[in-house]
Amino acid sequence: VGQGLLMARYTQAFGAHGVTVSQVLLTADDLMRRSQHTNAFRALNRLLNLGVVPVVNENDTVATHEIRFGDNDRLAALVAHLVRADALVLLSDVDSLYDGPPSHGAKRIPLVEGPHDLDGVSIGKAGKAGVGTGGMMTKVEAATIAAGSGIHALVTSTGNAAAALAGEDVGTWFTVNGARKPVRMLWLEHLASVHGQLILDDGAVKAVRDRHTSLLPAGISAISGDFEAGDAVEMASADGTVIARGLVNYSAAELPQMLGRSTKELGRSLGSRYDREVVHVDDLVLV
Repeated sequence: VGQGLLMARYTQAFGAHGVTVSQVLLTADDLMRRSQHTNAFRALNRLLNLGVVPVVNENDTVATHEIRFGDNDRLAALVAHLVRADALVLLSDVDSLYDGPPSHGAKRIPLVEGPHDLDGVSIGKAGKAGVGTGGMMTKVEAATIAAGSGIHALVTSTGNAAAALAGEDVGTWFTVNGARKPVRMLWLEHLASVHGQLILDDGAVKAVRDRHTSLLPAGISAISGDFEAGDAVEMASADGTVIARGLVNYSAAELPQMLGRSTKELGRSLGSRYDREVVHVDDLVLV
């Protein structure tokens, strides 16, 4: 019901300016799988080339709790990456990010060049409007995701939208502080539901963190959690420091018998399906 009413409003508002809109529903799974990711990119790119404005929302009908964006701000960050946007503009009911409550005389933060600029900043969790999902917290998270993956971002109010697009000094500008990454890696780093943790020995920590290699069973000393093959898990050092996230190739029931053993040994004793990585480097992101 709500989607139909929303699109009717968008169609009416944009139609008054001679612009056609199109509804596009996505799930996180659409951006994780290469074939679906490519189809989504082609569809959005085609719409833009035709002069149509895509109105993107999460497809709640088929999205699952484990694989979803959770709010439209983070969805916007990944879509901006998908269409290779130059910048992401996130609109709120607050005109900028402040170093405290604006009503208490806080100062506007005009520029964020990296996570260190947000140290000690208290960010509210909900907007005044009280509708939809997300608030200033999720907008900052989305802007941080975008900036960290090669896309400038601006957080400001709806009332400042025209001024922002005109290049005026409004809102909070998040400047690029990282290179572009595959959308799948952004999902794994920021949005994936973690189902367990793998504790690595010192050698495995160095291999994964410093040499960017796959995680082998020989380097795992302990596991925790309830997960199946294909689930997202954390990889941590012996002191509990999380160094990476990845998609695990074995379930929590299978791994205990494999810990500390070489892939050759496992292949001989348990069969060929056990002579591979626990987490492949292509399914792993450092955090």
